[in-house]
Amino acid sequence: MSKDLWLENYDAACRLAQEIAENTHERNRQQRTGGNPAKLNMTLRASLQKLKQNIAQLRETLNRAAAQRHIMQAEADRRQSLVDDLATRETRLNASFKGDITEAEPSRSSLMAGGNGSGSAVNPWLINESEETKGLSFGEIKHQQQQIIEAQDAGLDALASVLSRQKQMGQEIGNELDEQNEIIDDLAQLVDKTDGRIKNETKRVKLLDSKSASCEKIKPCFCCCSPWKGVHGMMVVIVLLLIAIIVVACWQ
Repeated sequence: MSKDLWLENYDAACRLAQEIAENTHERNRQQRTGGNPAKLNMTLRASLQKLKQNIAQLRETLNRAAAQRHIMQAEADRRQSLVDDLATRETRLNASFKGDITEAEPSRSSLMAGGNGSGSAVNPWLINESEETKGLSFGEIKHQQQQIIEAQDAGLDALASVLSRQKQMGQEIGNELDEQNEIIDDLAQLVDKTDGRIKNETKRVKLLDSKSASCEKIKPCFCCCSPWKGVHGMMVVIVLLLIAIIVVACWQ
């Protein structure tokens, strides 16, 4: 995992503040012993200016990271506290350099861890240091912060996995909807074709029914049809002749 650039810059600013405190102590010692601290004064001015710029850069980088959600809010608040404490220390160092505050001789020992000569520096600028980091060296604090960031990264990876799965499910649902829409379109076309056929068949039935009704209207009568009209007259004549013959026969 890549190192956290903000934490590296913070560690560098803390080391610079420690160097300023040591140089200020040495400058004051030279002043008390009649030495010439001019060179140290120039170095201190430049270092104090650089420390001020580093703190401003730390604030700006932290605000940008918090605004862009690159770090969690709890970590952003913790880092903000670190920067505020470092800024407080920078103000005290400026005052000490200008002679407003005289640092006691034993103050240099507070820059070392436990005063046991081990040489492992702790963070001397955390005025309101939390219980979690109290007594830890810079390396241990940095390792702890890296573990926090790793846990955050793991959480983000899990969230990314969930979002990826949801995206895949959304795509599958979209594909299924496309297939269903195609089936619905095919059914709609089939219904349209069937409806068209039904309409055509209905028209044909109506046309046949209309022709049948017309034939019924123009159907000739059995008695009036021309082929039977002559036969009917002959039958009448024959019947009349028979009657006449019978009458004549009876008369005689």
